[in-house]
Amino acid sequence: MDRRVFLGSVAGGLVAAPIAASAQKAASIRLVGFLSPSSLSDPRTARYFQTFRQGLRDLGYVEGQSIAIEPRWAAGKYERLAGLVGELVRLKVMVIVTYGGVATQVARQATGTIPIVMAVVQEAVSTGLVTSLARPGGNITGISSMSPELVEKQLQILKEVVPKISRVTLLGNPAQPGHGPQVRHAQDGARVLGVSLRVLEARDPSEIETAFAAMTADRTNAVIVLPDSVLLDHRARIANLATQGRLPLVSALSDHAEAGGLMAYGPSVADTFRRAATYVDRILKPGDLPVEQPTKFDLVINLKTAKALGLTIPSSLLQRADQVIE
Repeated sequence: MDRRVFLGSVAGGLVAAPIAASAQKAASIRLVGFLSPSSLSDPRTARYFQTFRQGLRDLGYVEGQSIAIEPRWAAGKYERLAGLVGELVRLKVMVIVTYGGVATQVARQATGTIPIVMAVVQEAVSTGLVTSLARPGGNITGISSMSPELVEKQLQILKEVVPKISRVTLLGNPAQPGHGPQVRHAQDGARVLGVSLRVLEARDPSEIETAFAAMTADRTNAVIVLPDSVLLDHRARIANLATQGRLPLVSALSDHAEAGGLMAYGPSVADTFRRAATYVDRILKPGDLPVEQPTKFDLVINLKTAKALGLTIPSSLLQRADQVIE
């Protein structure tokens, strides 16, 4: 590489180590790009980034000595991703770690040669990000969530808590590559359970209130929030709107339950970023490195929200929970 740069970020204790000026030492440093649609000022994003960095440290890498991380943050603006990944390409990073489907899609459009490790991505095959999980081809590998099973499982859990539930709204962002396939899986699951499913979209924060107003008019009984950075950045507002409307809210991401949603069931995001670090370590030929699926799933239940909604969580479900928020 022609350039070795380390731009550290300081947030919540994330302190970068300086790179020595000697050419010999610089030559041994491997430059890793990290592309996120979120902001480092968000505690959850800082936590996941720290988990990724810790994963690299556990593998023996020392920032500023054997590795340097170039993070780029879109701060909730998907339109900024193309420019940010362009910066990483010009820096000639050795690998780009992407957070989410949109960031992965943008990175793929920017480079066909730099290996891309995707994290927290839904439907990698059906959206065309990879050819198959076993042999992804191209320059992309990483971790792809099992969305069909997830959405159906979330519907089943809702039925356990509210057996008489009949109308469920699916809230998502169509900008996400996996939005369409997840909607289809949810519709299949709803038919099996005898539930009427309505799909509402929120491409930007201004559409969130409009979506919840439509839920009220439609007399929906519950809402499932699909994974998306824009919706996740506004998780507290979404949780408050759901509680005000007395709507049980379920998501694949535990952050929604921690913000006040009723429950979450899905892959452990922290574990996903830990595993992404192992891909950075192993990566040589990404086309031959199989795409993995999550092995650790978290069931999070917010009892405070359940009480506010007048719901009693079955003891059998509480016993299965990985985290109970009281």
